[in-house]
Amino acid sequence: MEEVWSSACLGLLDYKTEKFALTRNRKVGLLHRVVQLGILGYILGWVLLTKKGYQEKDTDPHVSVITKLKGISVIHIRELGDRLWDVADYVKPPQGENVFFLVTNLIATPKQEQGSCPEHPSVPDGRCKGDLDCTAGQAVAHGNGIKTGKCVSYNTSHSTCEIYGWCPVENKTLPRKPLLGEAENFTLFIKNAVHFTKFNFSRTNTLKTTDDSYFKGCRYDALDSPLCPIFYVRDMVRAAGESFEDLALLGGAIGLRIDWNCDLDRPPSECQPRYSFHLLDKKYNFRTASYYWGPLNRHYRSLLKLYGIRFDISVHGQAGKFSIIPTAINLGTGVALLGAATVVCDLVLLYLDTKAEFYRSEKYEEAKPPKDKGNVAT
Repeated sequence: MEEVWSSACLGLLDYKTEKFALTRNRKVGLLHRVVQLGILGYILGWVLLTKKGYQEKDTDPHVSVITKLKGISVIHIRELGDRLWDVADYVKPPQGENVFFLVTNLIATPKQEQGSCPEHPSVPDGRCKGDLDCTAGQAVAHGNGIKTGKCVSYNTSHSTCEIYGWCPVENKTLPRKPLLGEAENFTLFIKNAVHFTKFNFSRTNTLKTTDDSYFKGCRYDALDSPLCPIFYVRDMVRAAGESFEDLALLGGAIGLRIDWNCDLDRPPSECQPRYSFHLLDKKYNFRTASYYWGPLNRHYRSLLKLYGIRFDISVHGQAGKFSIIPTAINLGTGVALLGAATVVCDLVLLYLDTKAEFYRSEKYEEAKPPKDKGNVAT
């Protein structure tokens, strides 16, 4: 028993090393070098150079976005007459944030008051032939009020249920051309700031200048004025692949993406934003109303169904800076992968040795088909 324990303890002090065999096979040797070069190309070309695997990354910056739309237009609305529209009228909400809405078209229904009136014939649940079709107290599905129980004449060709609601009911006639067609010449100012907390690095998309008139005359250009974040509305719609007149008629939604890809191993001035635009949806509208008191202390409202372009602004970014830790990890991974070349070549050699052994074996001789000696003449 003592000999067993003594042998086991001494075995812990043994040193083992691998035995290498040199194989002079040019095809296997070529395969070995090709696999090694492929791994080196992947590590150096893709991981380190293209993906910058030698850098530490910060992919969650703190961002802020402020938008201001500028422009003014005078339009004629049949129900309201001539009206001047400025920022307070055509931008919703008035204080620009990541999402805002630009009015380009509208349907106005002025001077509504609560009372009884016929439902609009375009509402299927409001059509009737008699009072039995209008159940009193029932809301009109997708309509404008509550049925009173009467079927009344809307015009010479339609009869609808009388409702209690805001009367007259909403106008359904949409202008054939956008009323605020001048909005394509409006300008949008986007002020964006990003802060990468990991590196304590901040950057804005505006040019630092003491000239107050610079931003009044500049327009964004990727080459000439990359730090002038003022865009024409028509240019943004065109960049999204749409025509302003087509989109302005019924409205739509456009996504504006700002990308920051900052290499902090280079000068900070090279860290600049990239803007991209894409169409999110067509047909966008909502309703709003303004209330007031008229003569005889009667309560009125003017209803507006607004069509326009909704802008959704999103900011994405990452910053990278050299760090020894990711560099060591990626280089170590590359060295480990180089061992895969040896494994591949060992498998190839094992296959070739097995194949050669089979051809030298007796079973191969027995499996060979007999040679055809032909017919012997007698």
